[in-house]
Amino acid sequence: MREIPGRRRKLSLRRGDRSAVLTAALAYATEWQWPVLPGVGLRPDGGRLRRCSCPQPDCAAPGAHPFDPGLLAATTDARMVRWWWTNRPDAPVVLATGGRAPCAVSLPAVAGARALAAFDRAGIRLGPVVATPTRWALLVAPYSLEVLGELLHRQDWVPGSLLFHGEGGFVALPPSPTGAGRVRWERAPQPAGPGGPTRAGGSAESVKGAFSGGIRTFRADRAERGERKERTTRPARPWLPDVSALVDVLVEESAGTGTPGGGSRLAY
Repeated sequence: MREIPGRRRKLSLRRGDRSAVLTAALAYATEWQWPVLPGVGLRPDGGRLRRCSCPQPDCAAPGAHPFDPGLLAATTDARMVRWWWTNRPDAPVVLATGGRAPCAVSLPAVAGARALAAFDRAGIRLGPVVATPTRWALLVAPYSLEVLGELLHRQDWVPGSLLFHGEGGFVALPPSPTGAGRVRWERAPQPAGPGGPTRAGGSAESVKGAFSGGIRTFRADRAERGERKERTTRPARPWLPDVSALVDVLVEESAGTGTPGGGSRLAY
């Protein structure tokens, strides 16, 4: 059978993308102990993978939310993660937020860019920032609903465009394909310790290695020793800021992106 020019390269690129998603999912679950599960994914719509595979025709997060399995199935077990993405290699990687896992605060991309600039001017260190073309999410240390309620009650007004992903919530992680576009790191994860924020594509001596899609891992000891044995201590998890350090700026910068009259003091 005659080979179609370019077909082998396209297939190779697709397999590479799928391998990157599985590699990322395994790193999140096993190295950082972040509970993950596959998102519902996308289905063709007019020849393009843009429509969510869930039954909702007006899905607010196409492809990037749990469906089957549900959110409670999120795990850090390597065998389960490998089985999921071996059977569904194109599925987005969804982080179940809250509990001992990171939480997140998300806002429209335009407001997110303004907020990051404001944090930089103030010298406030940020943790990982997840981005799609339409929305950015800042990962933060786990918080309780009570703590969040107190923080928001101090605000005169909370824009409806500002969303909080705590216990029972979720966020899609890089390099997931979603209806809004592929998820990427706007600010790459960095280990705990002194130092300023690391921009996506930037370099830091403490950040070692990279997977396709931008995920960073921290394996300096392993590289120096040249060993493949399982270490007695886990690799450093990414540093996460406290949500209390970010709320004021996020509320201010997202205030102009909500619908007129949207939002309230208790919109969390």
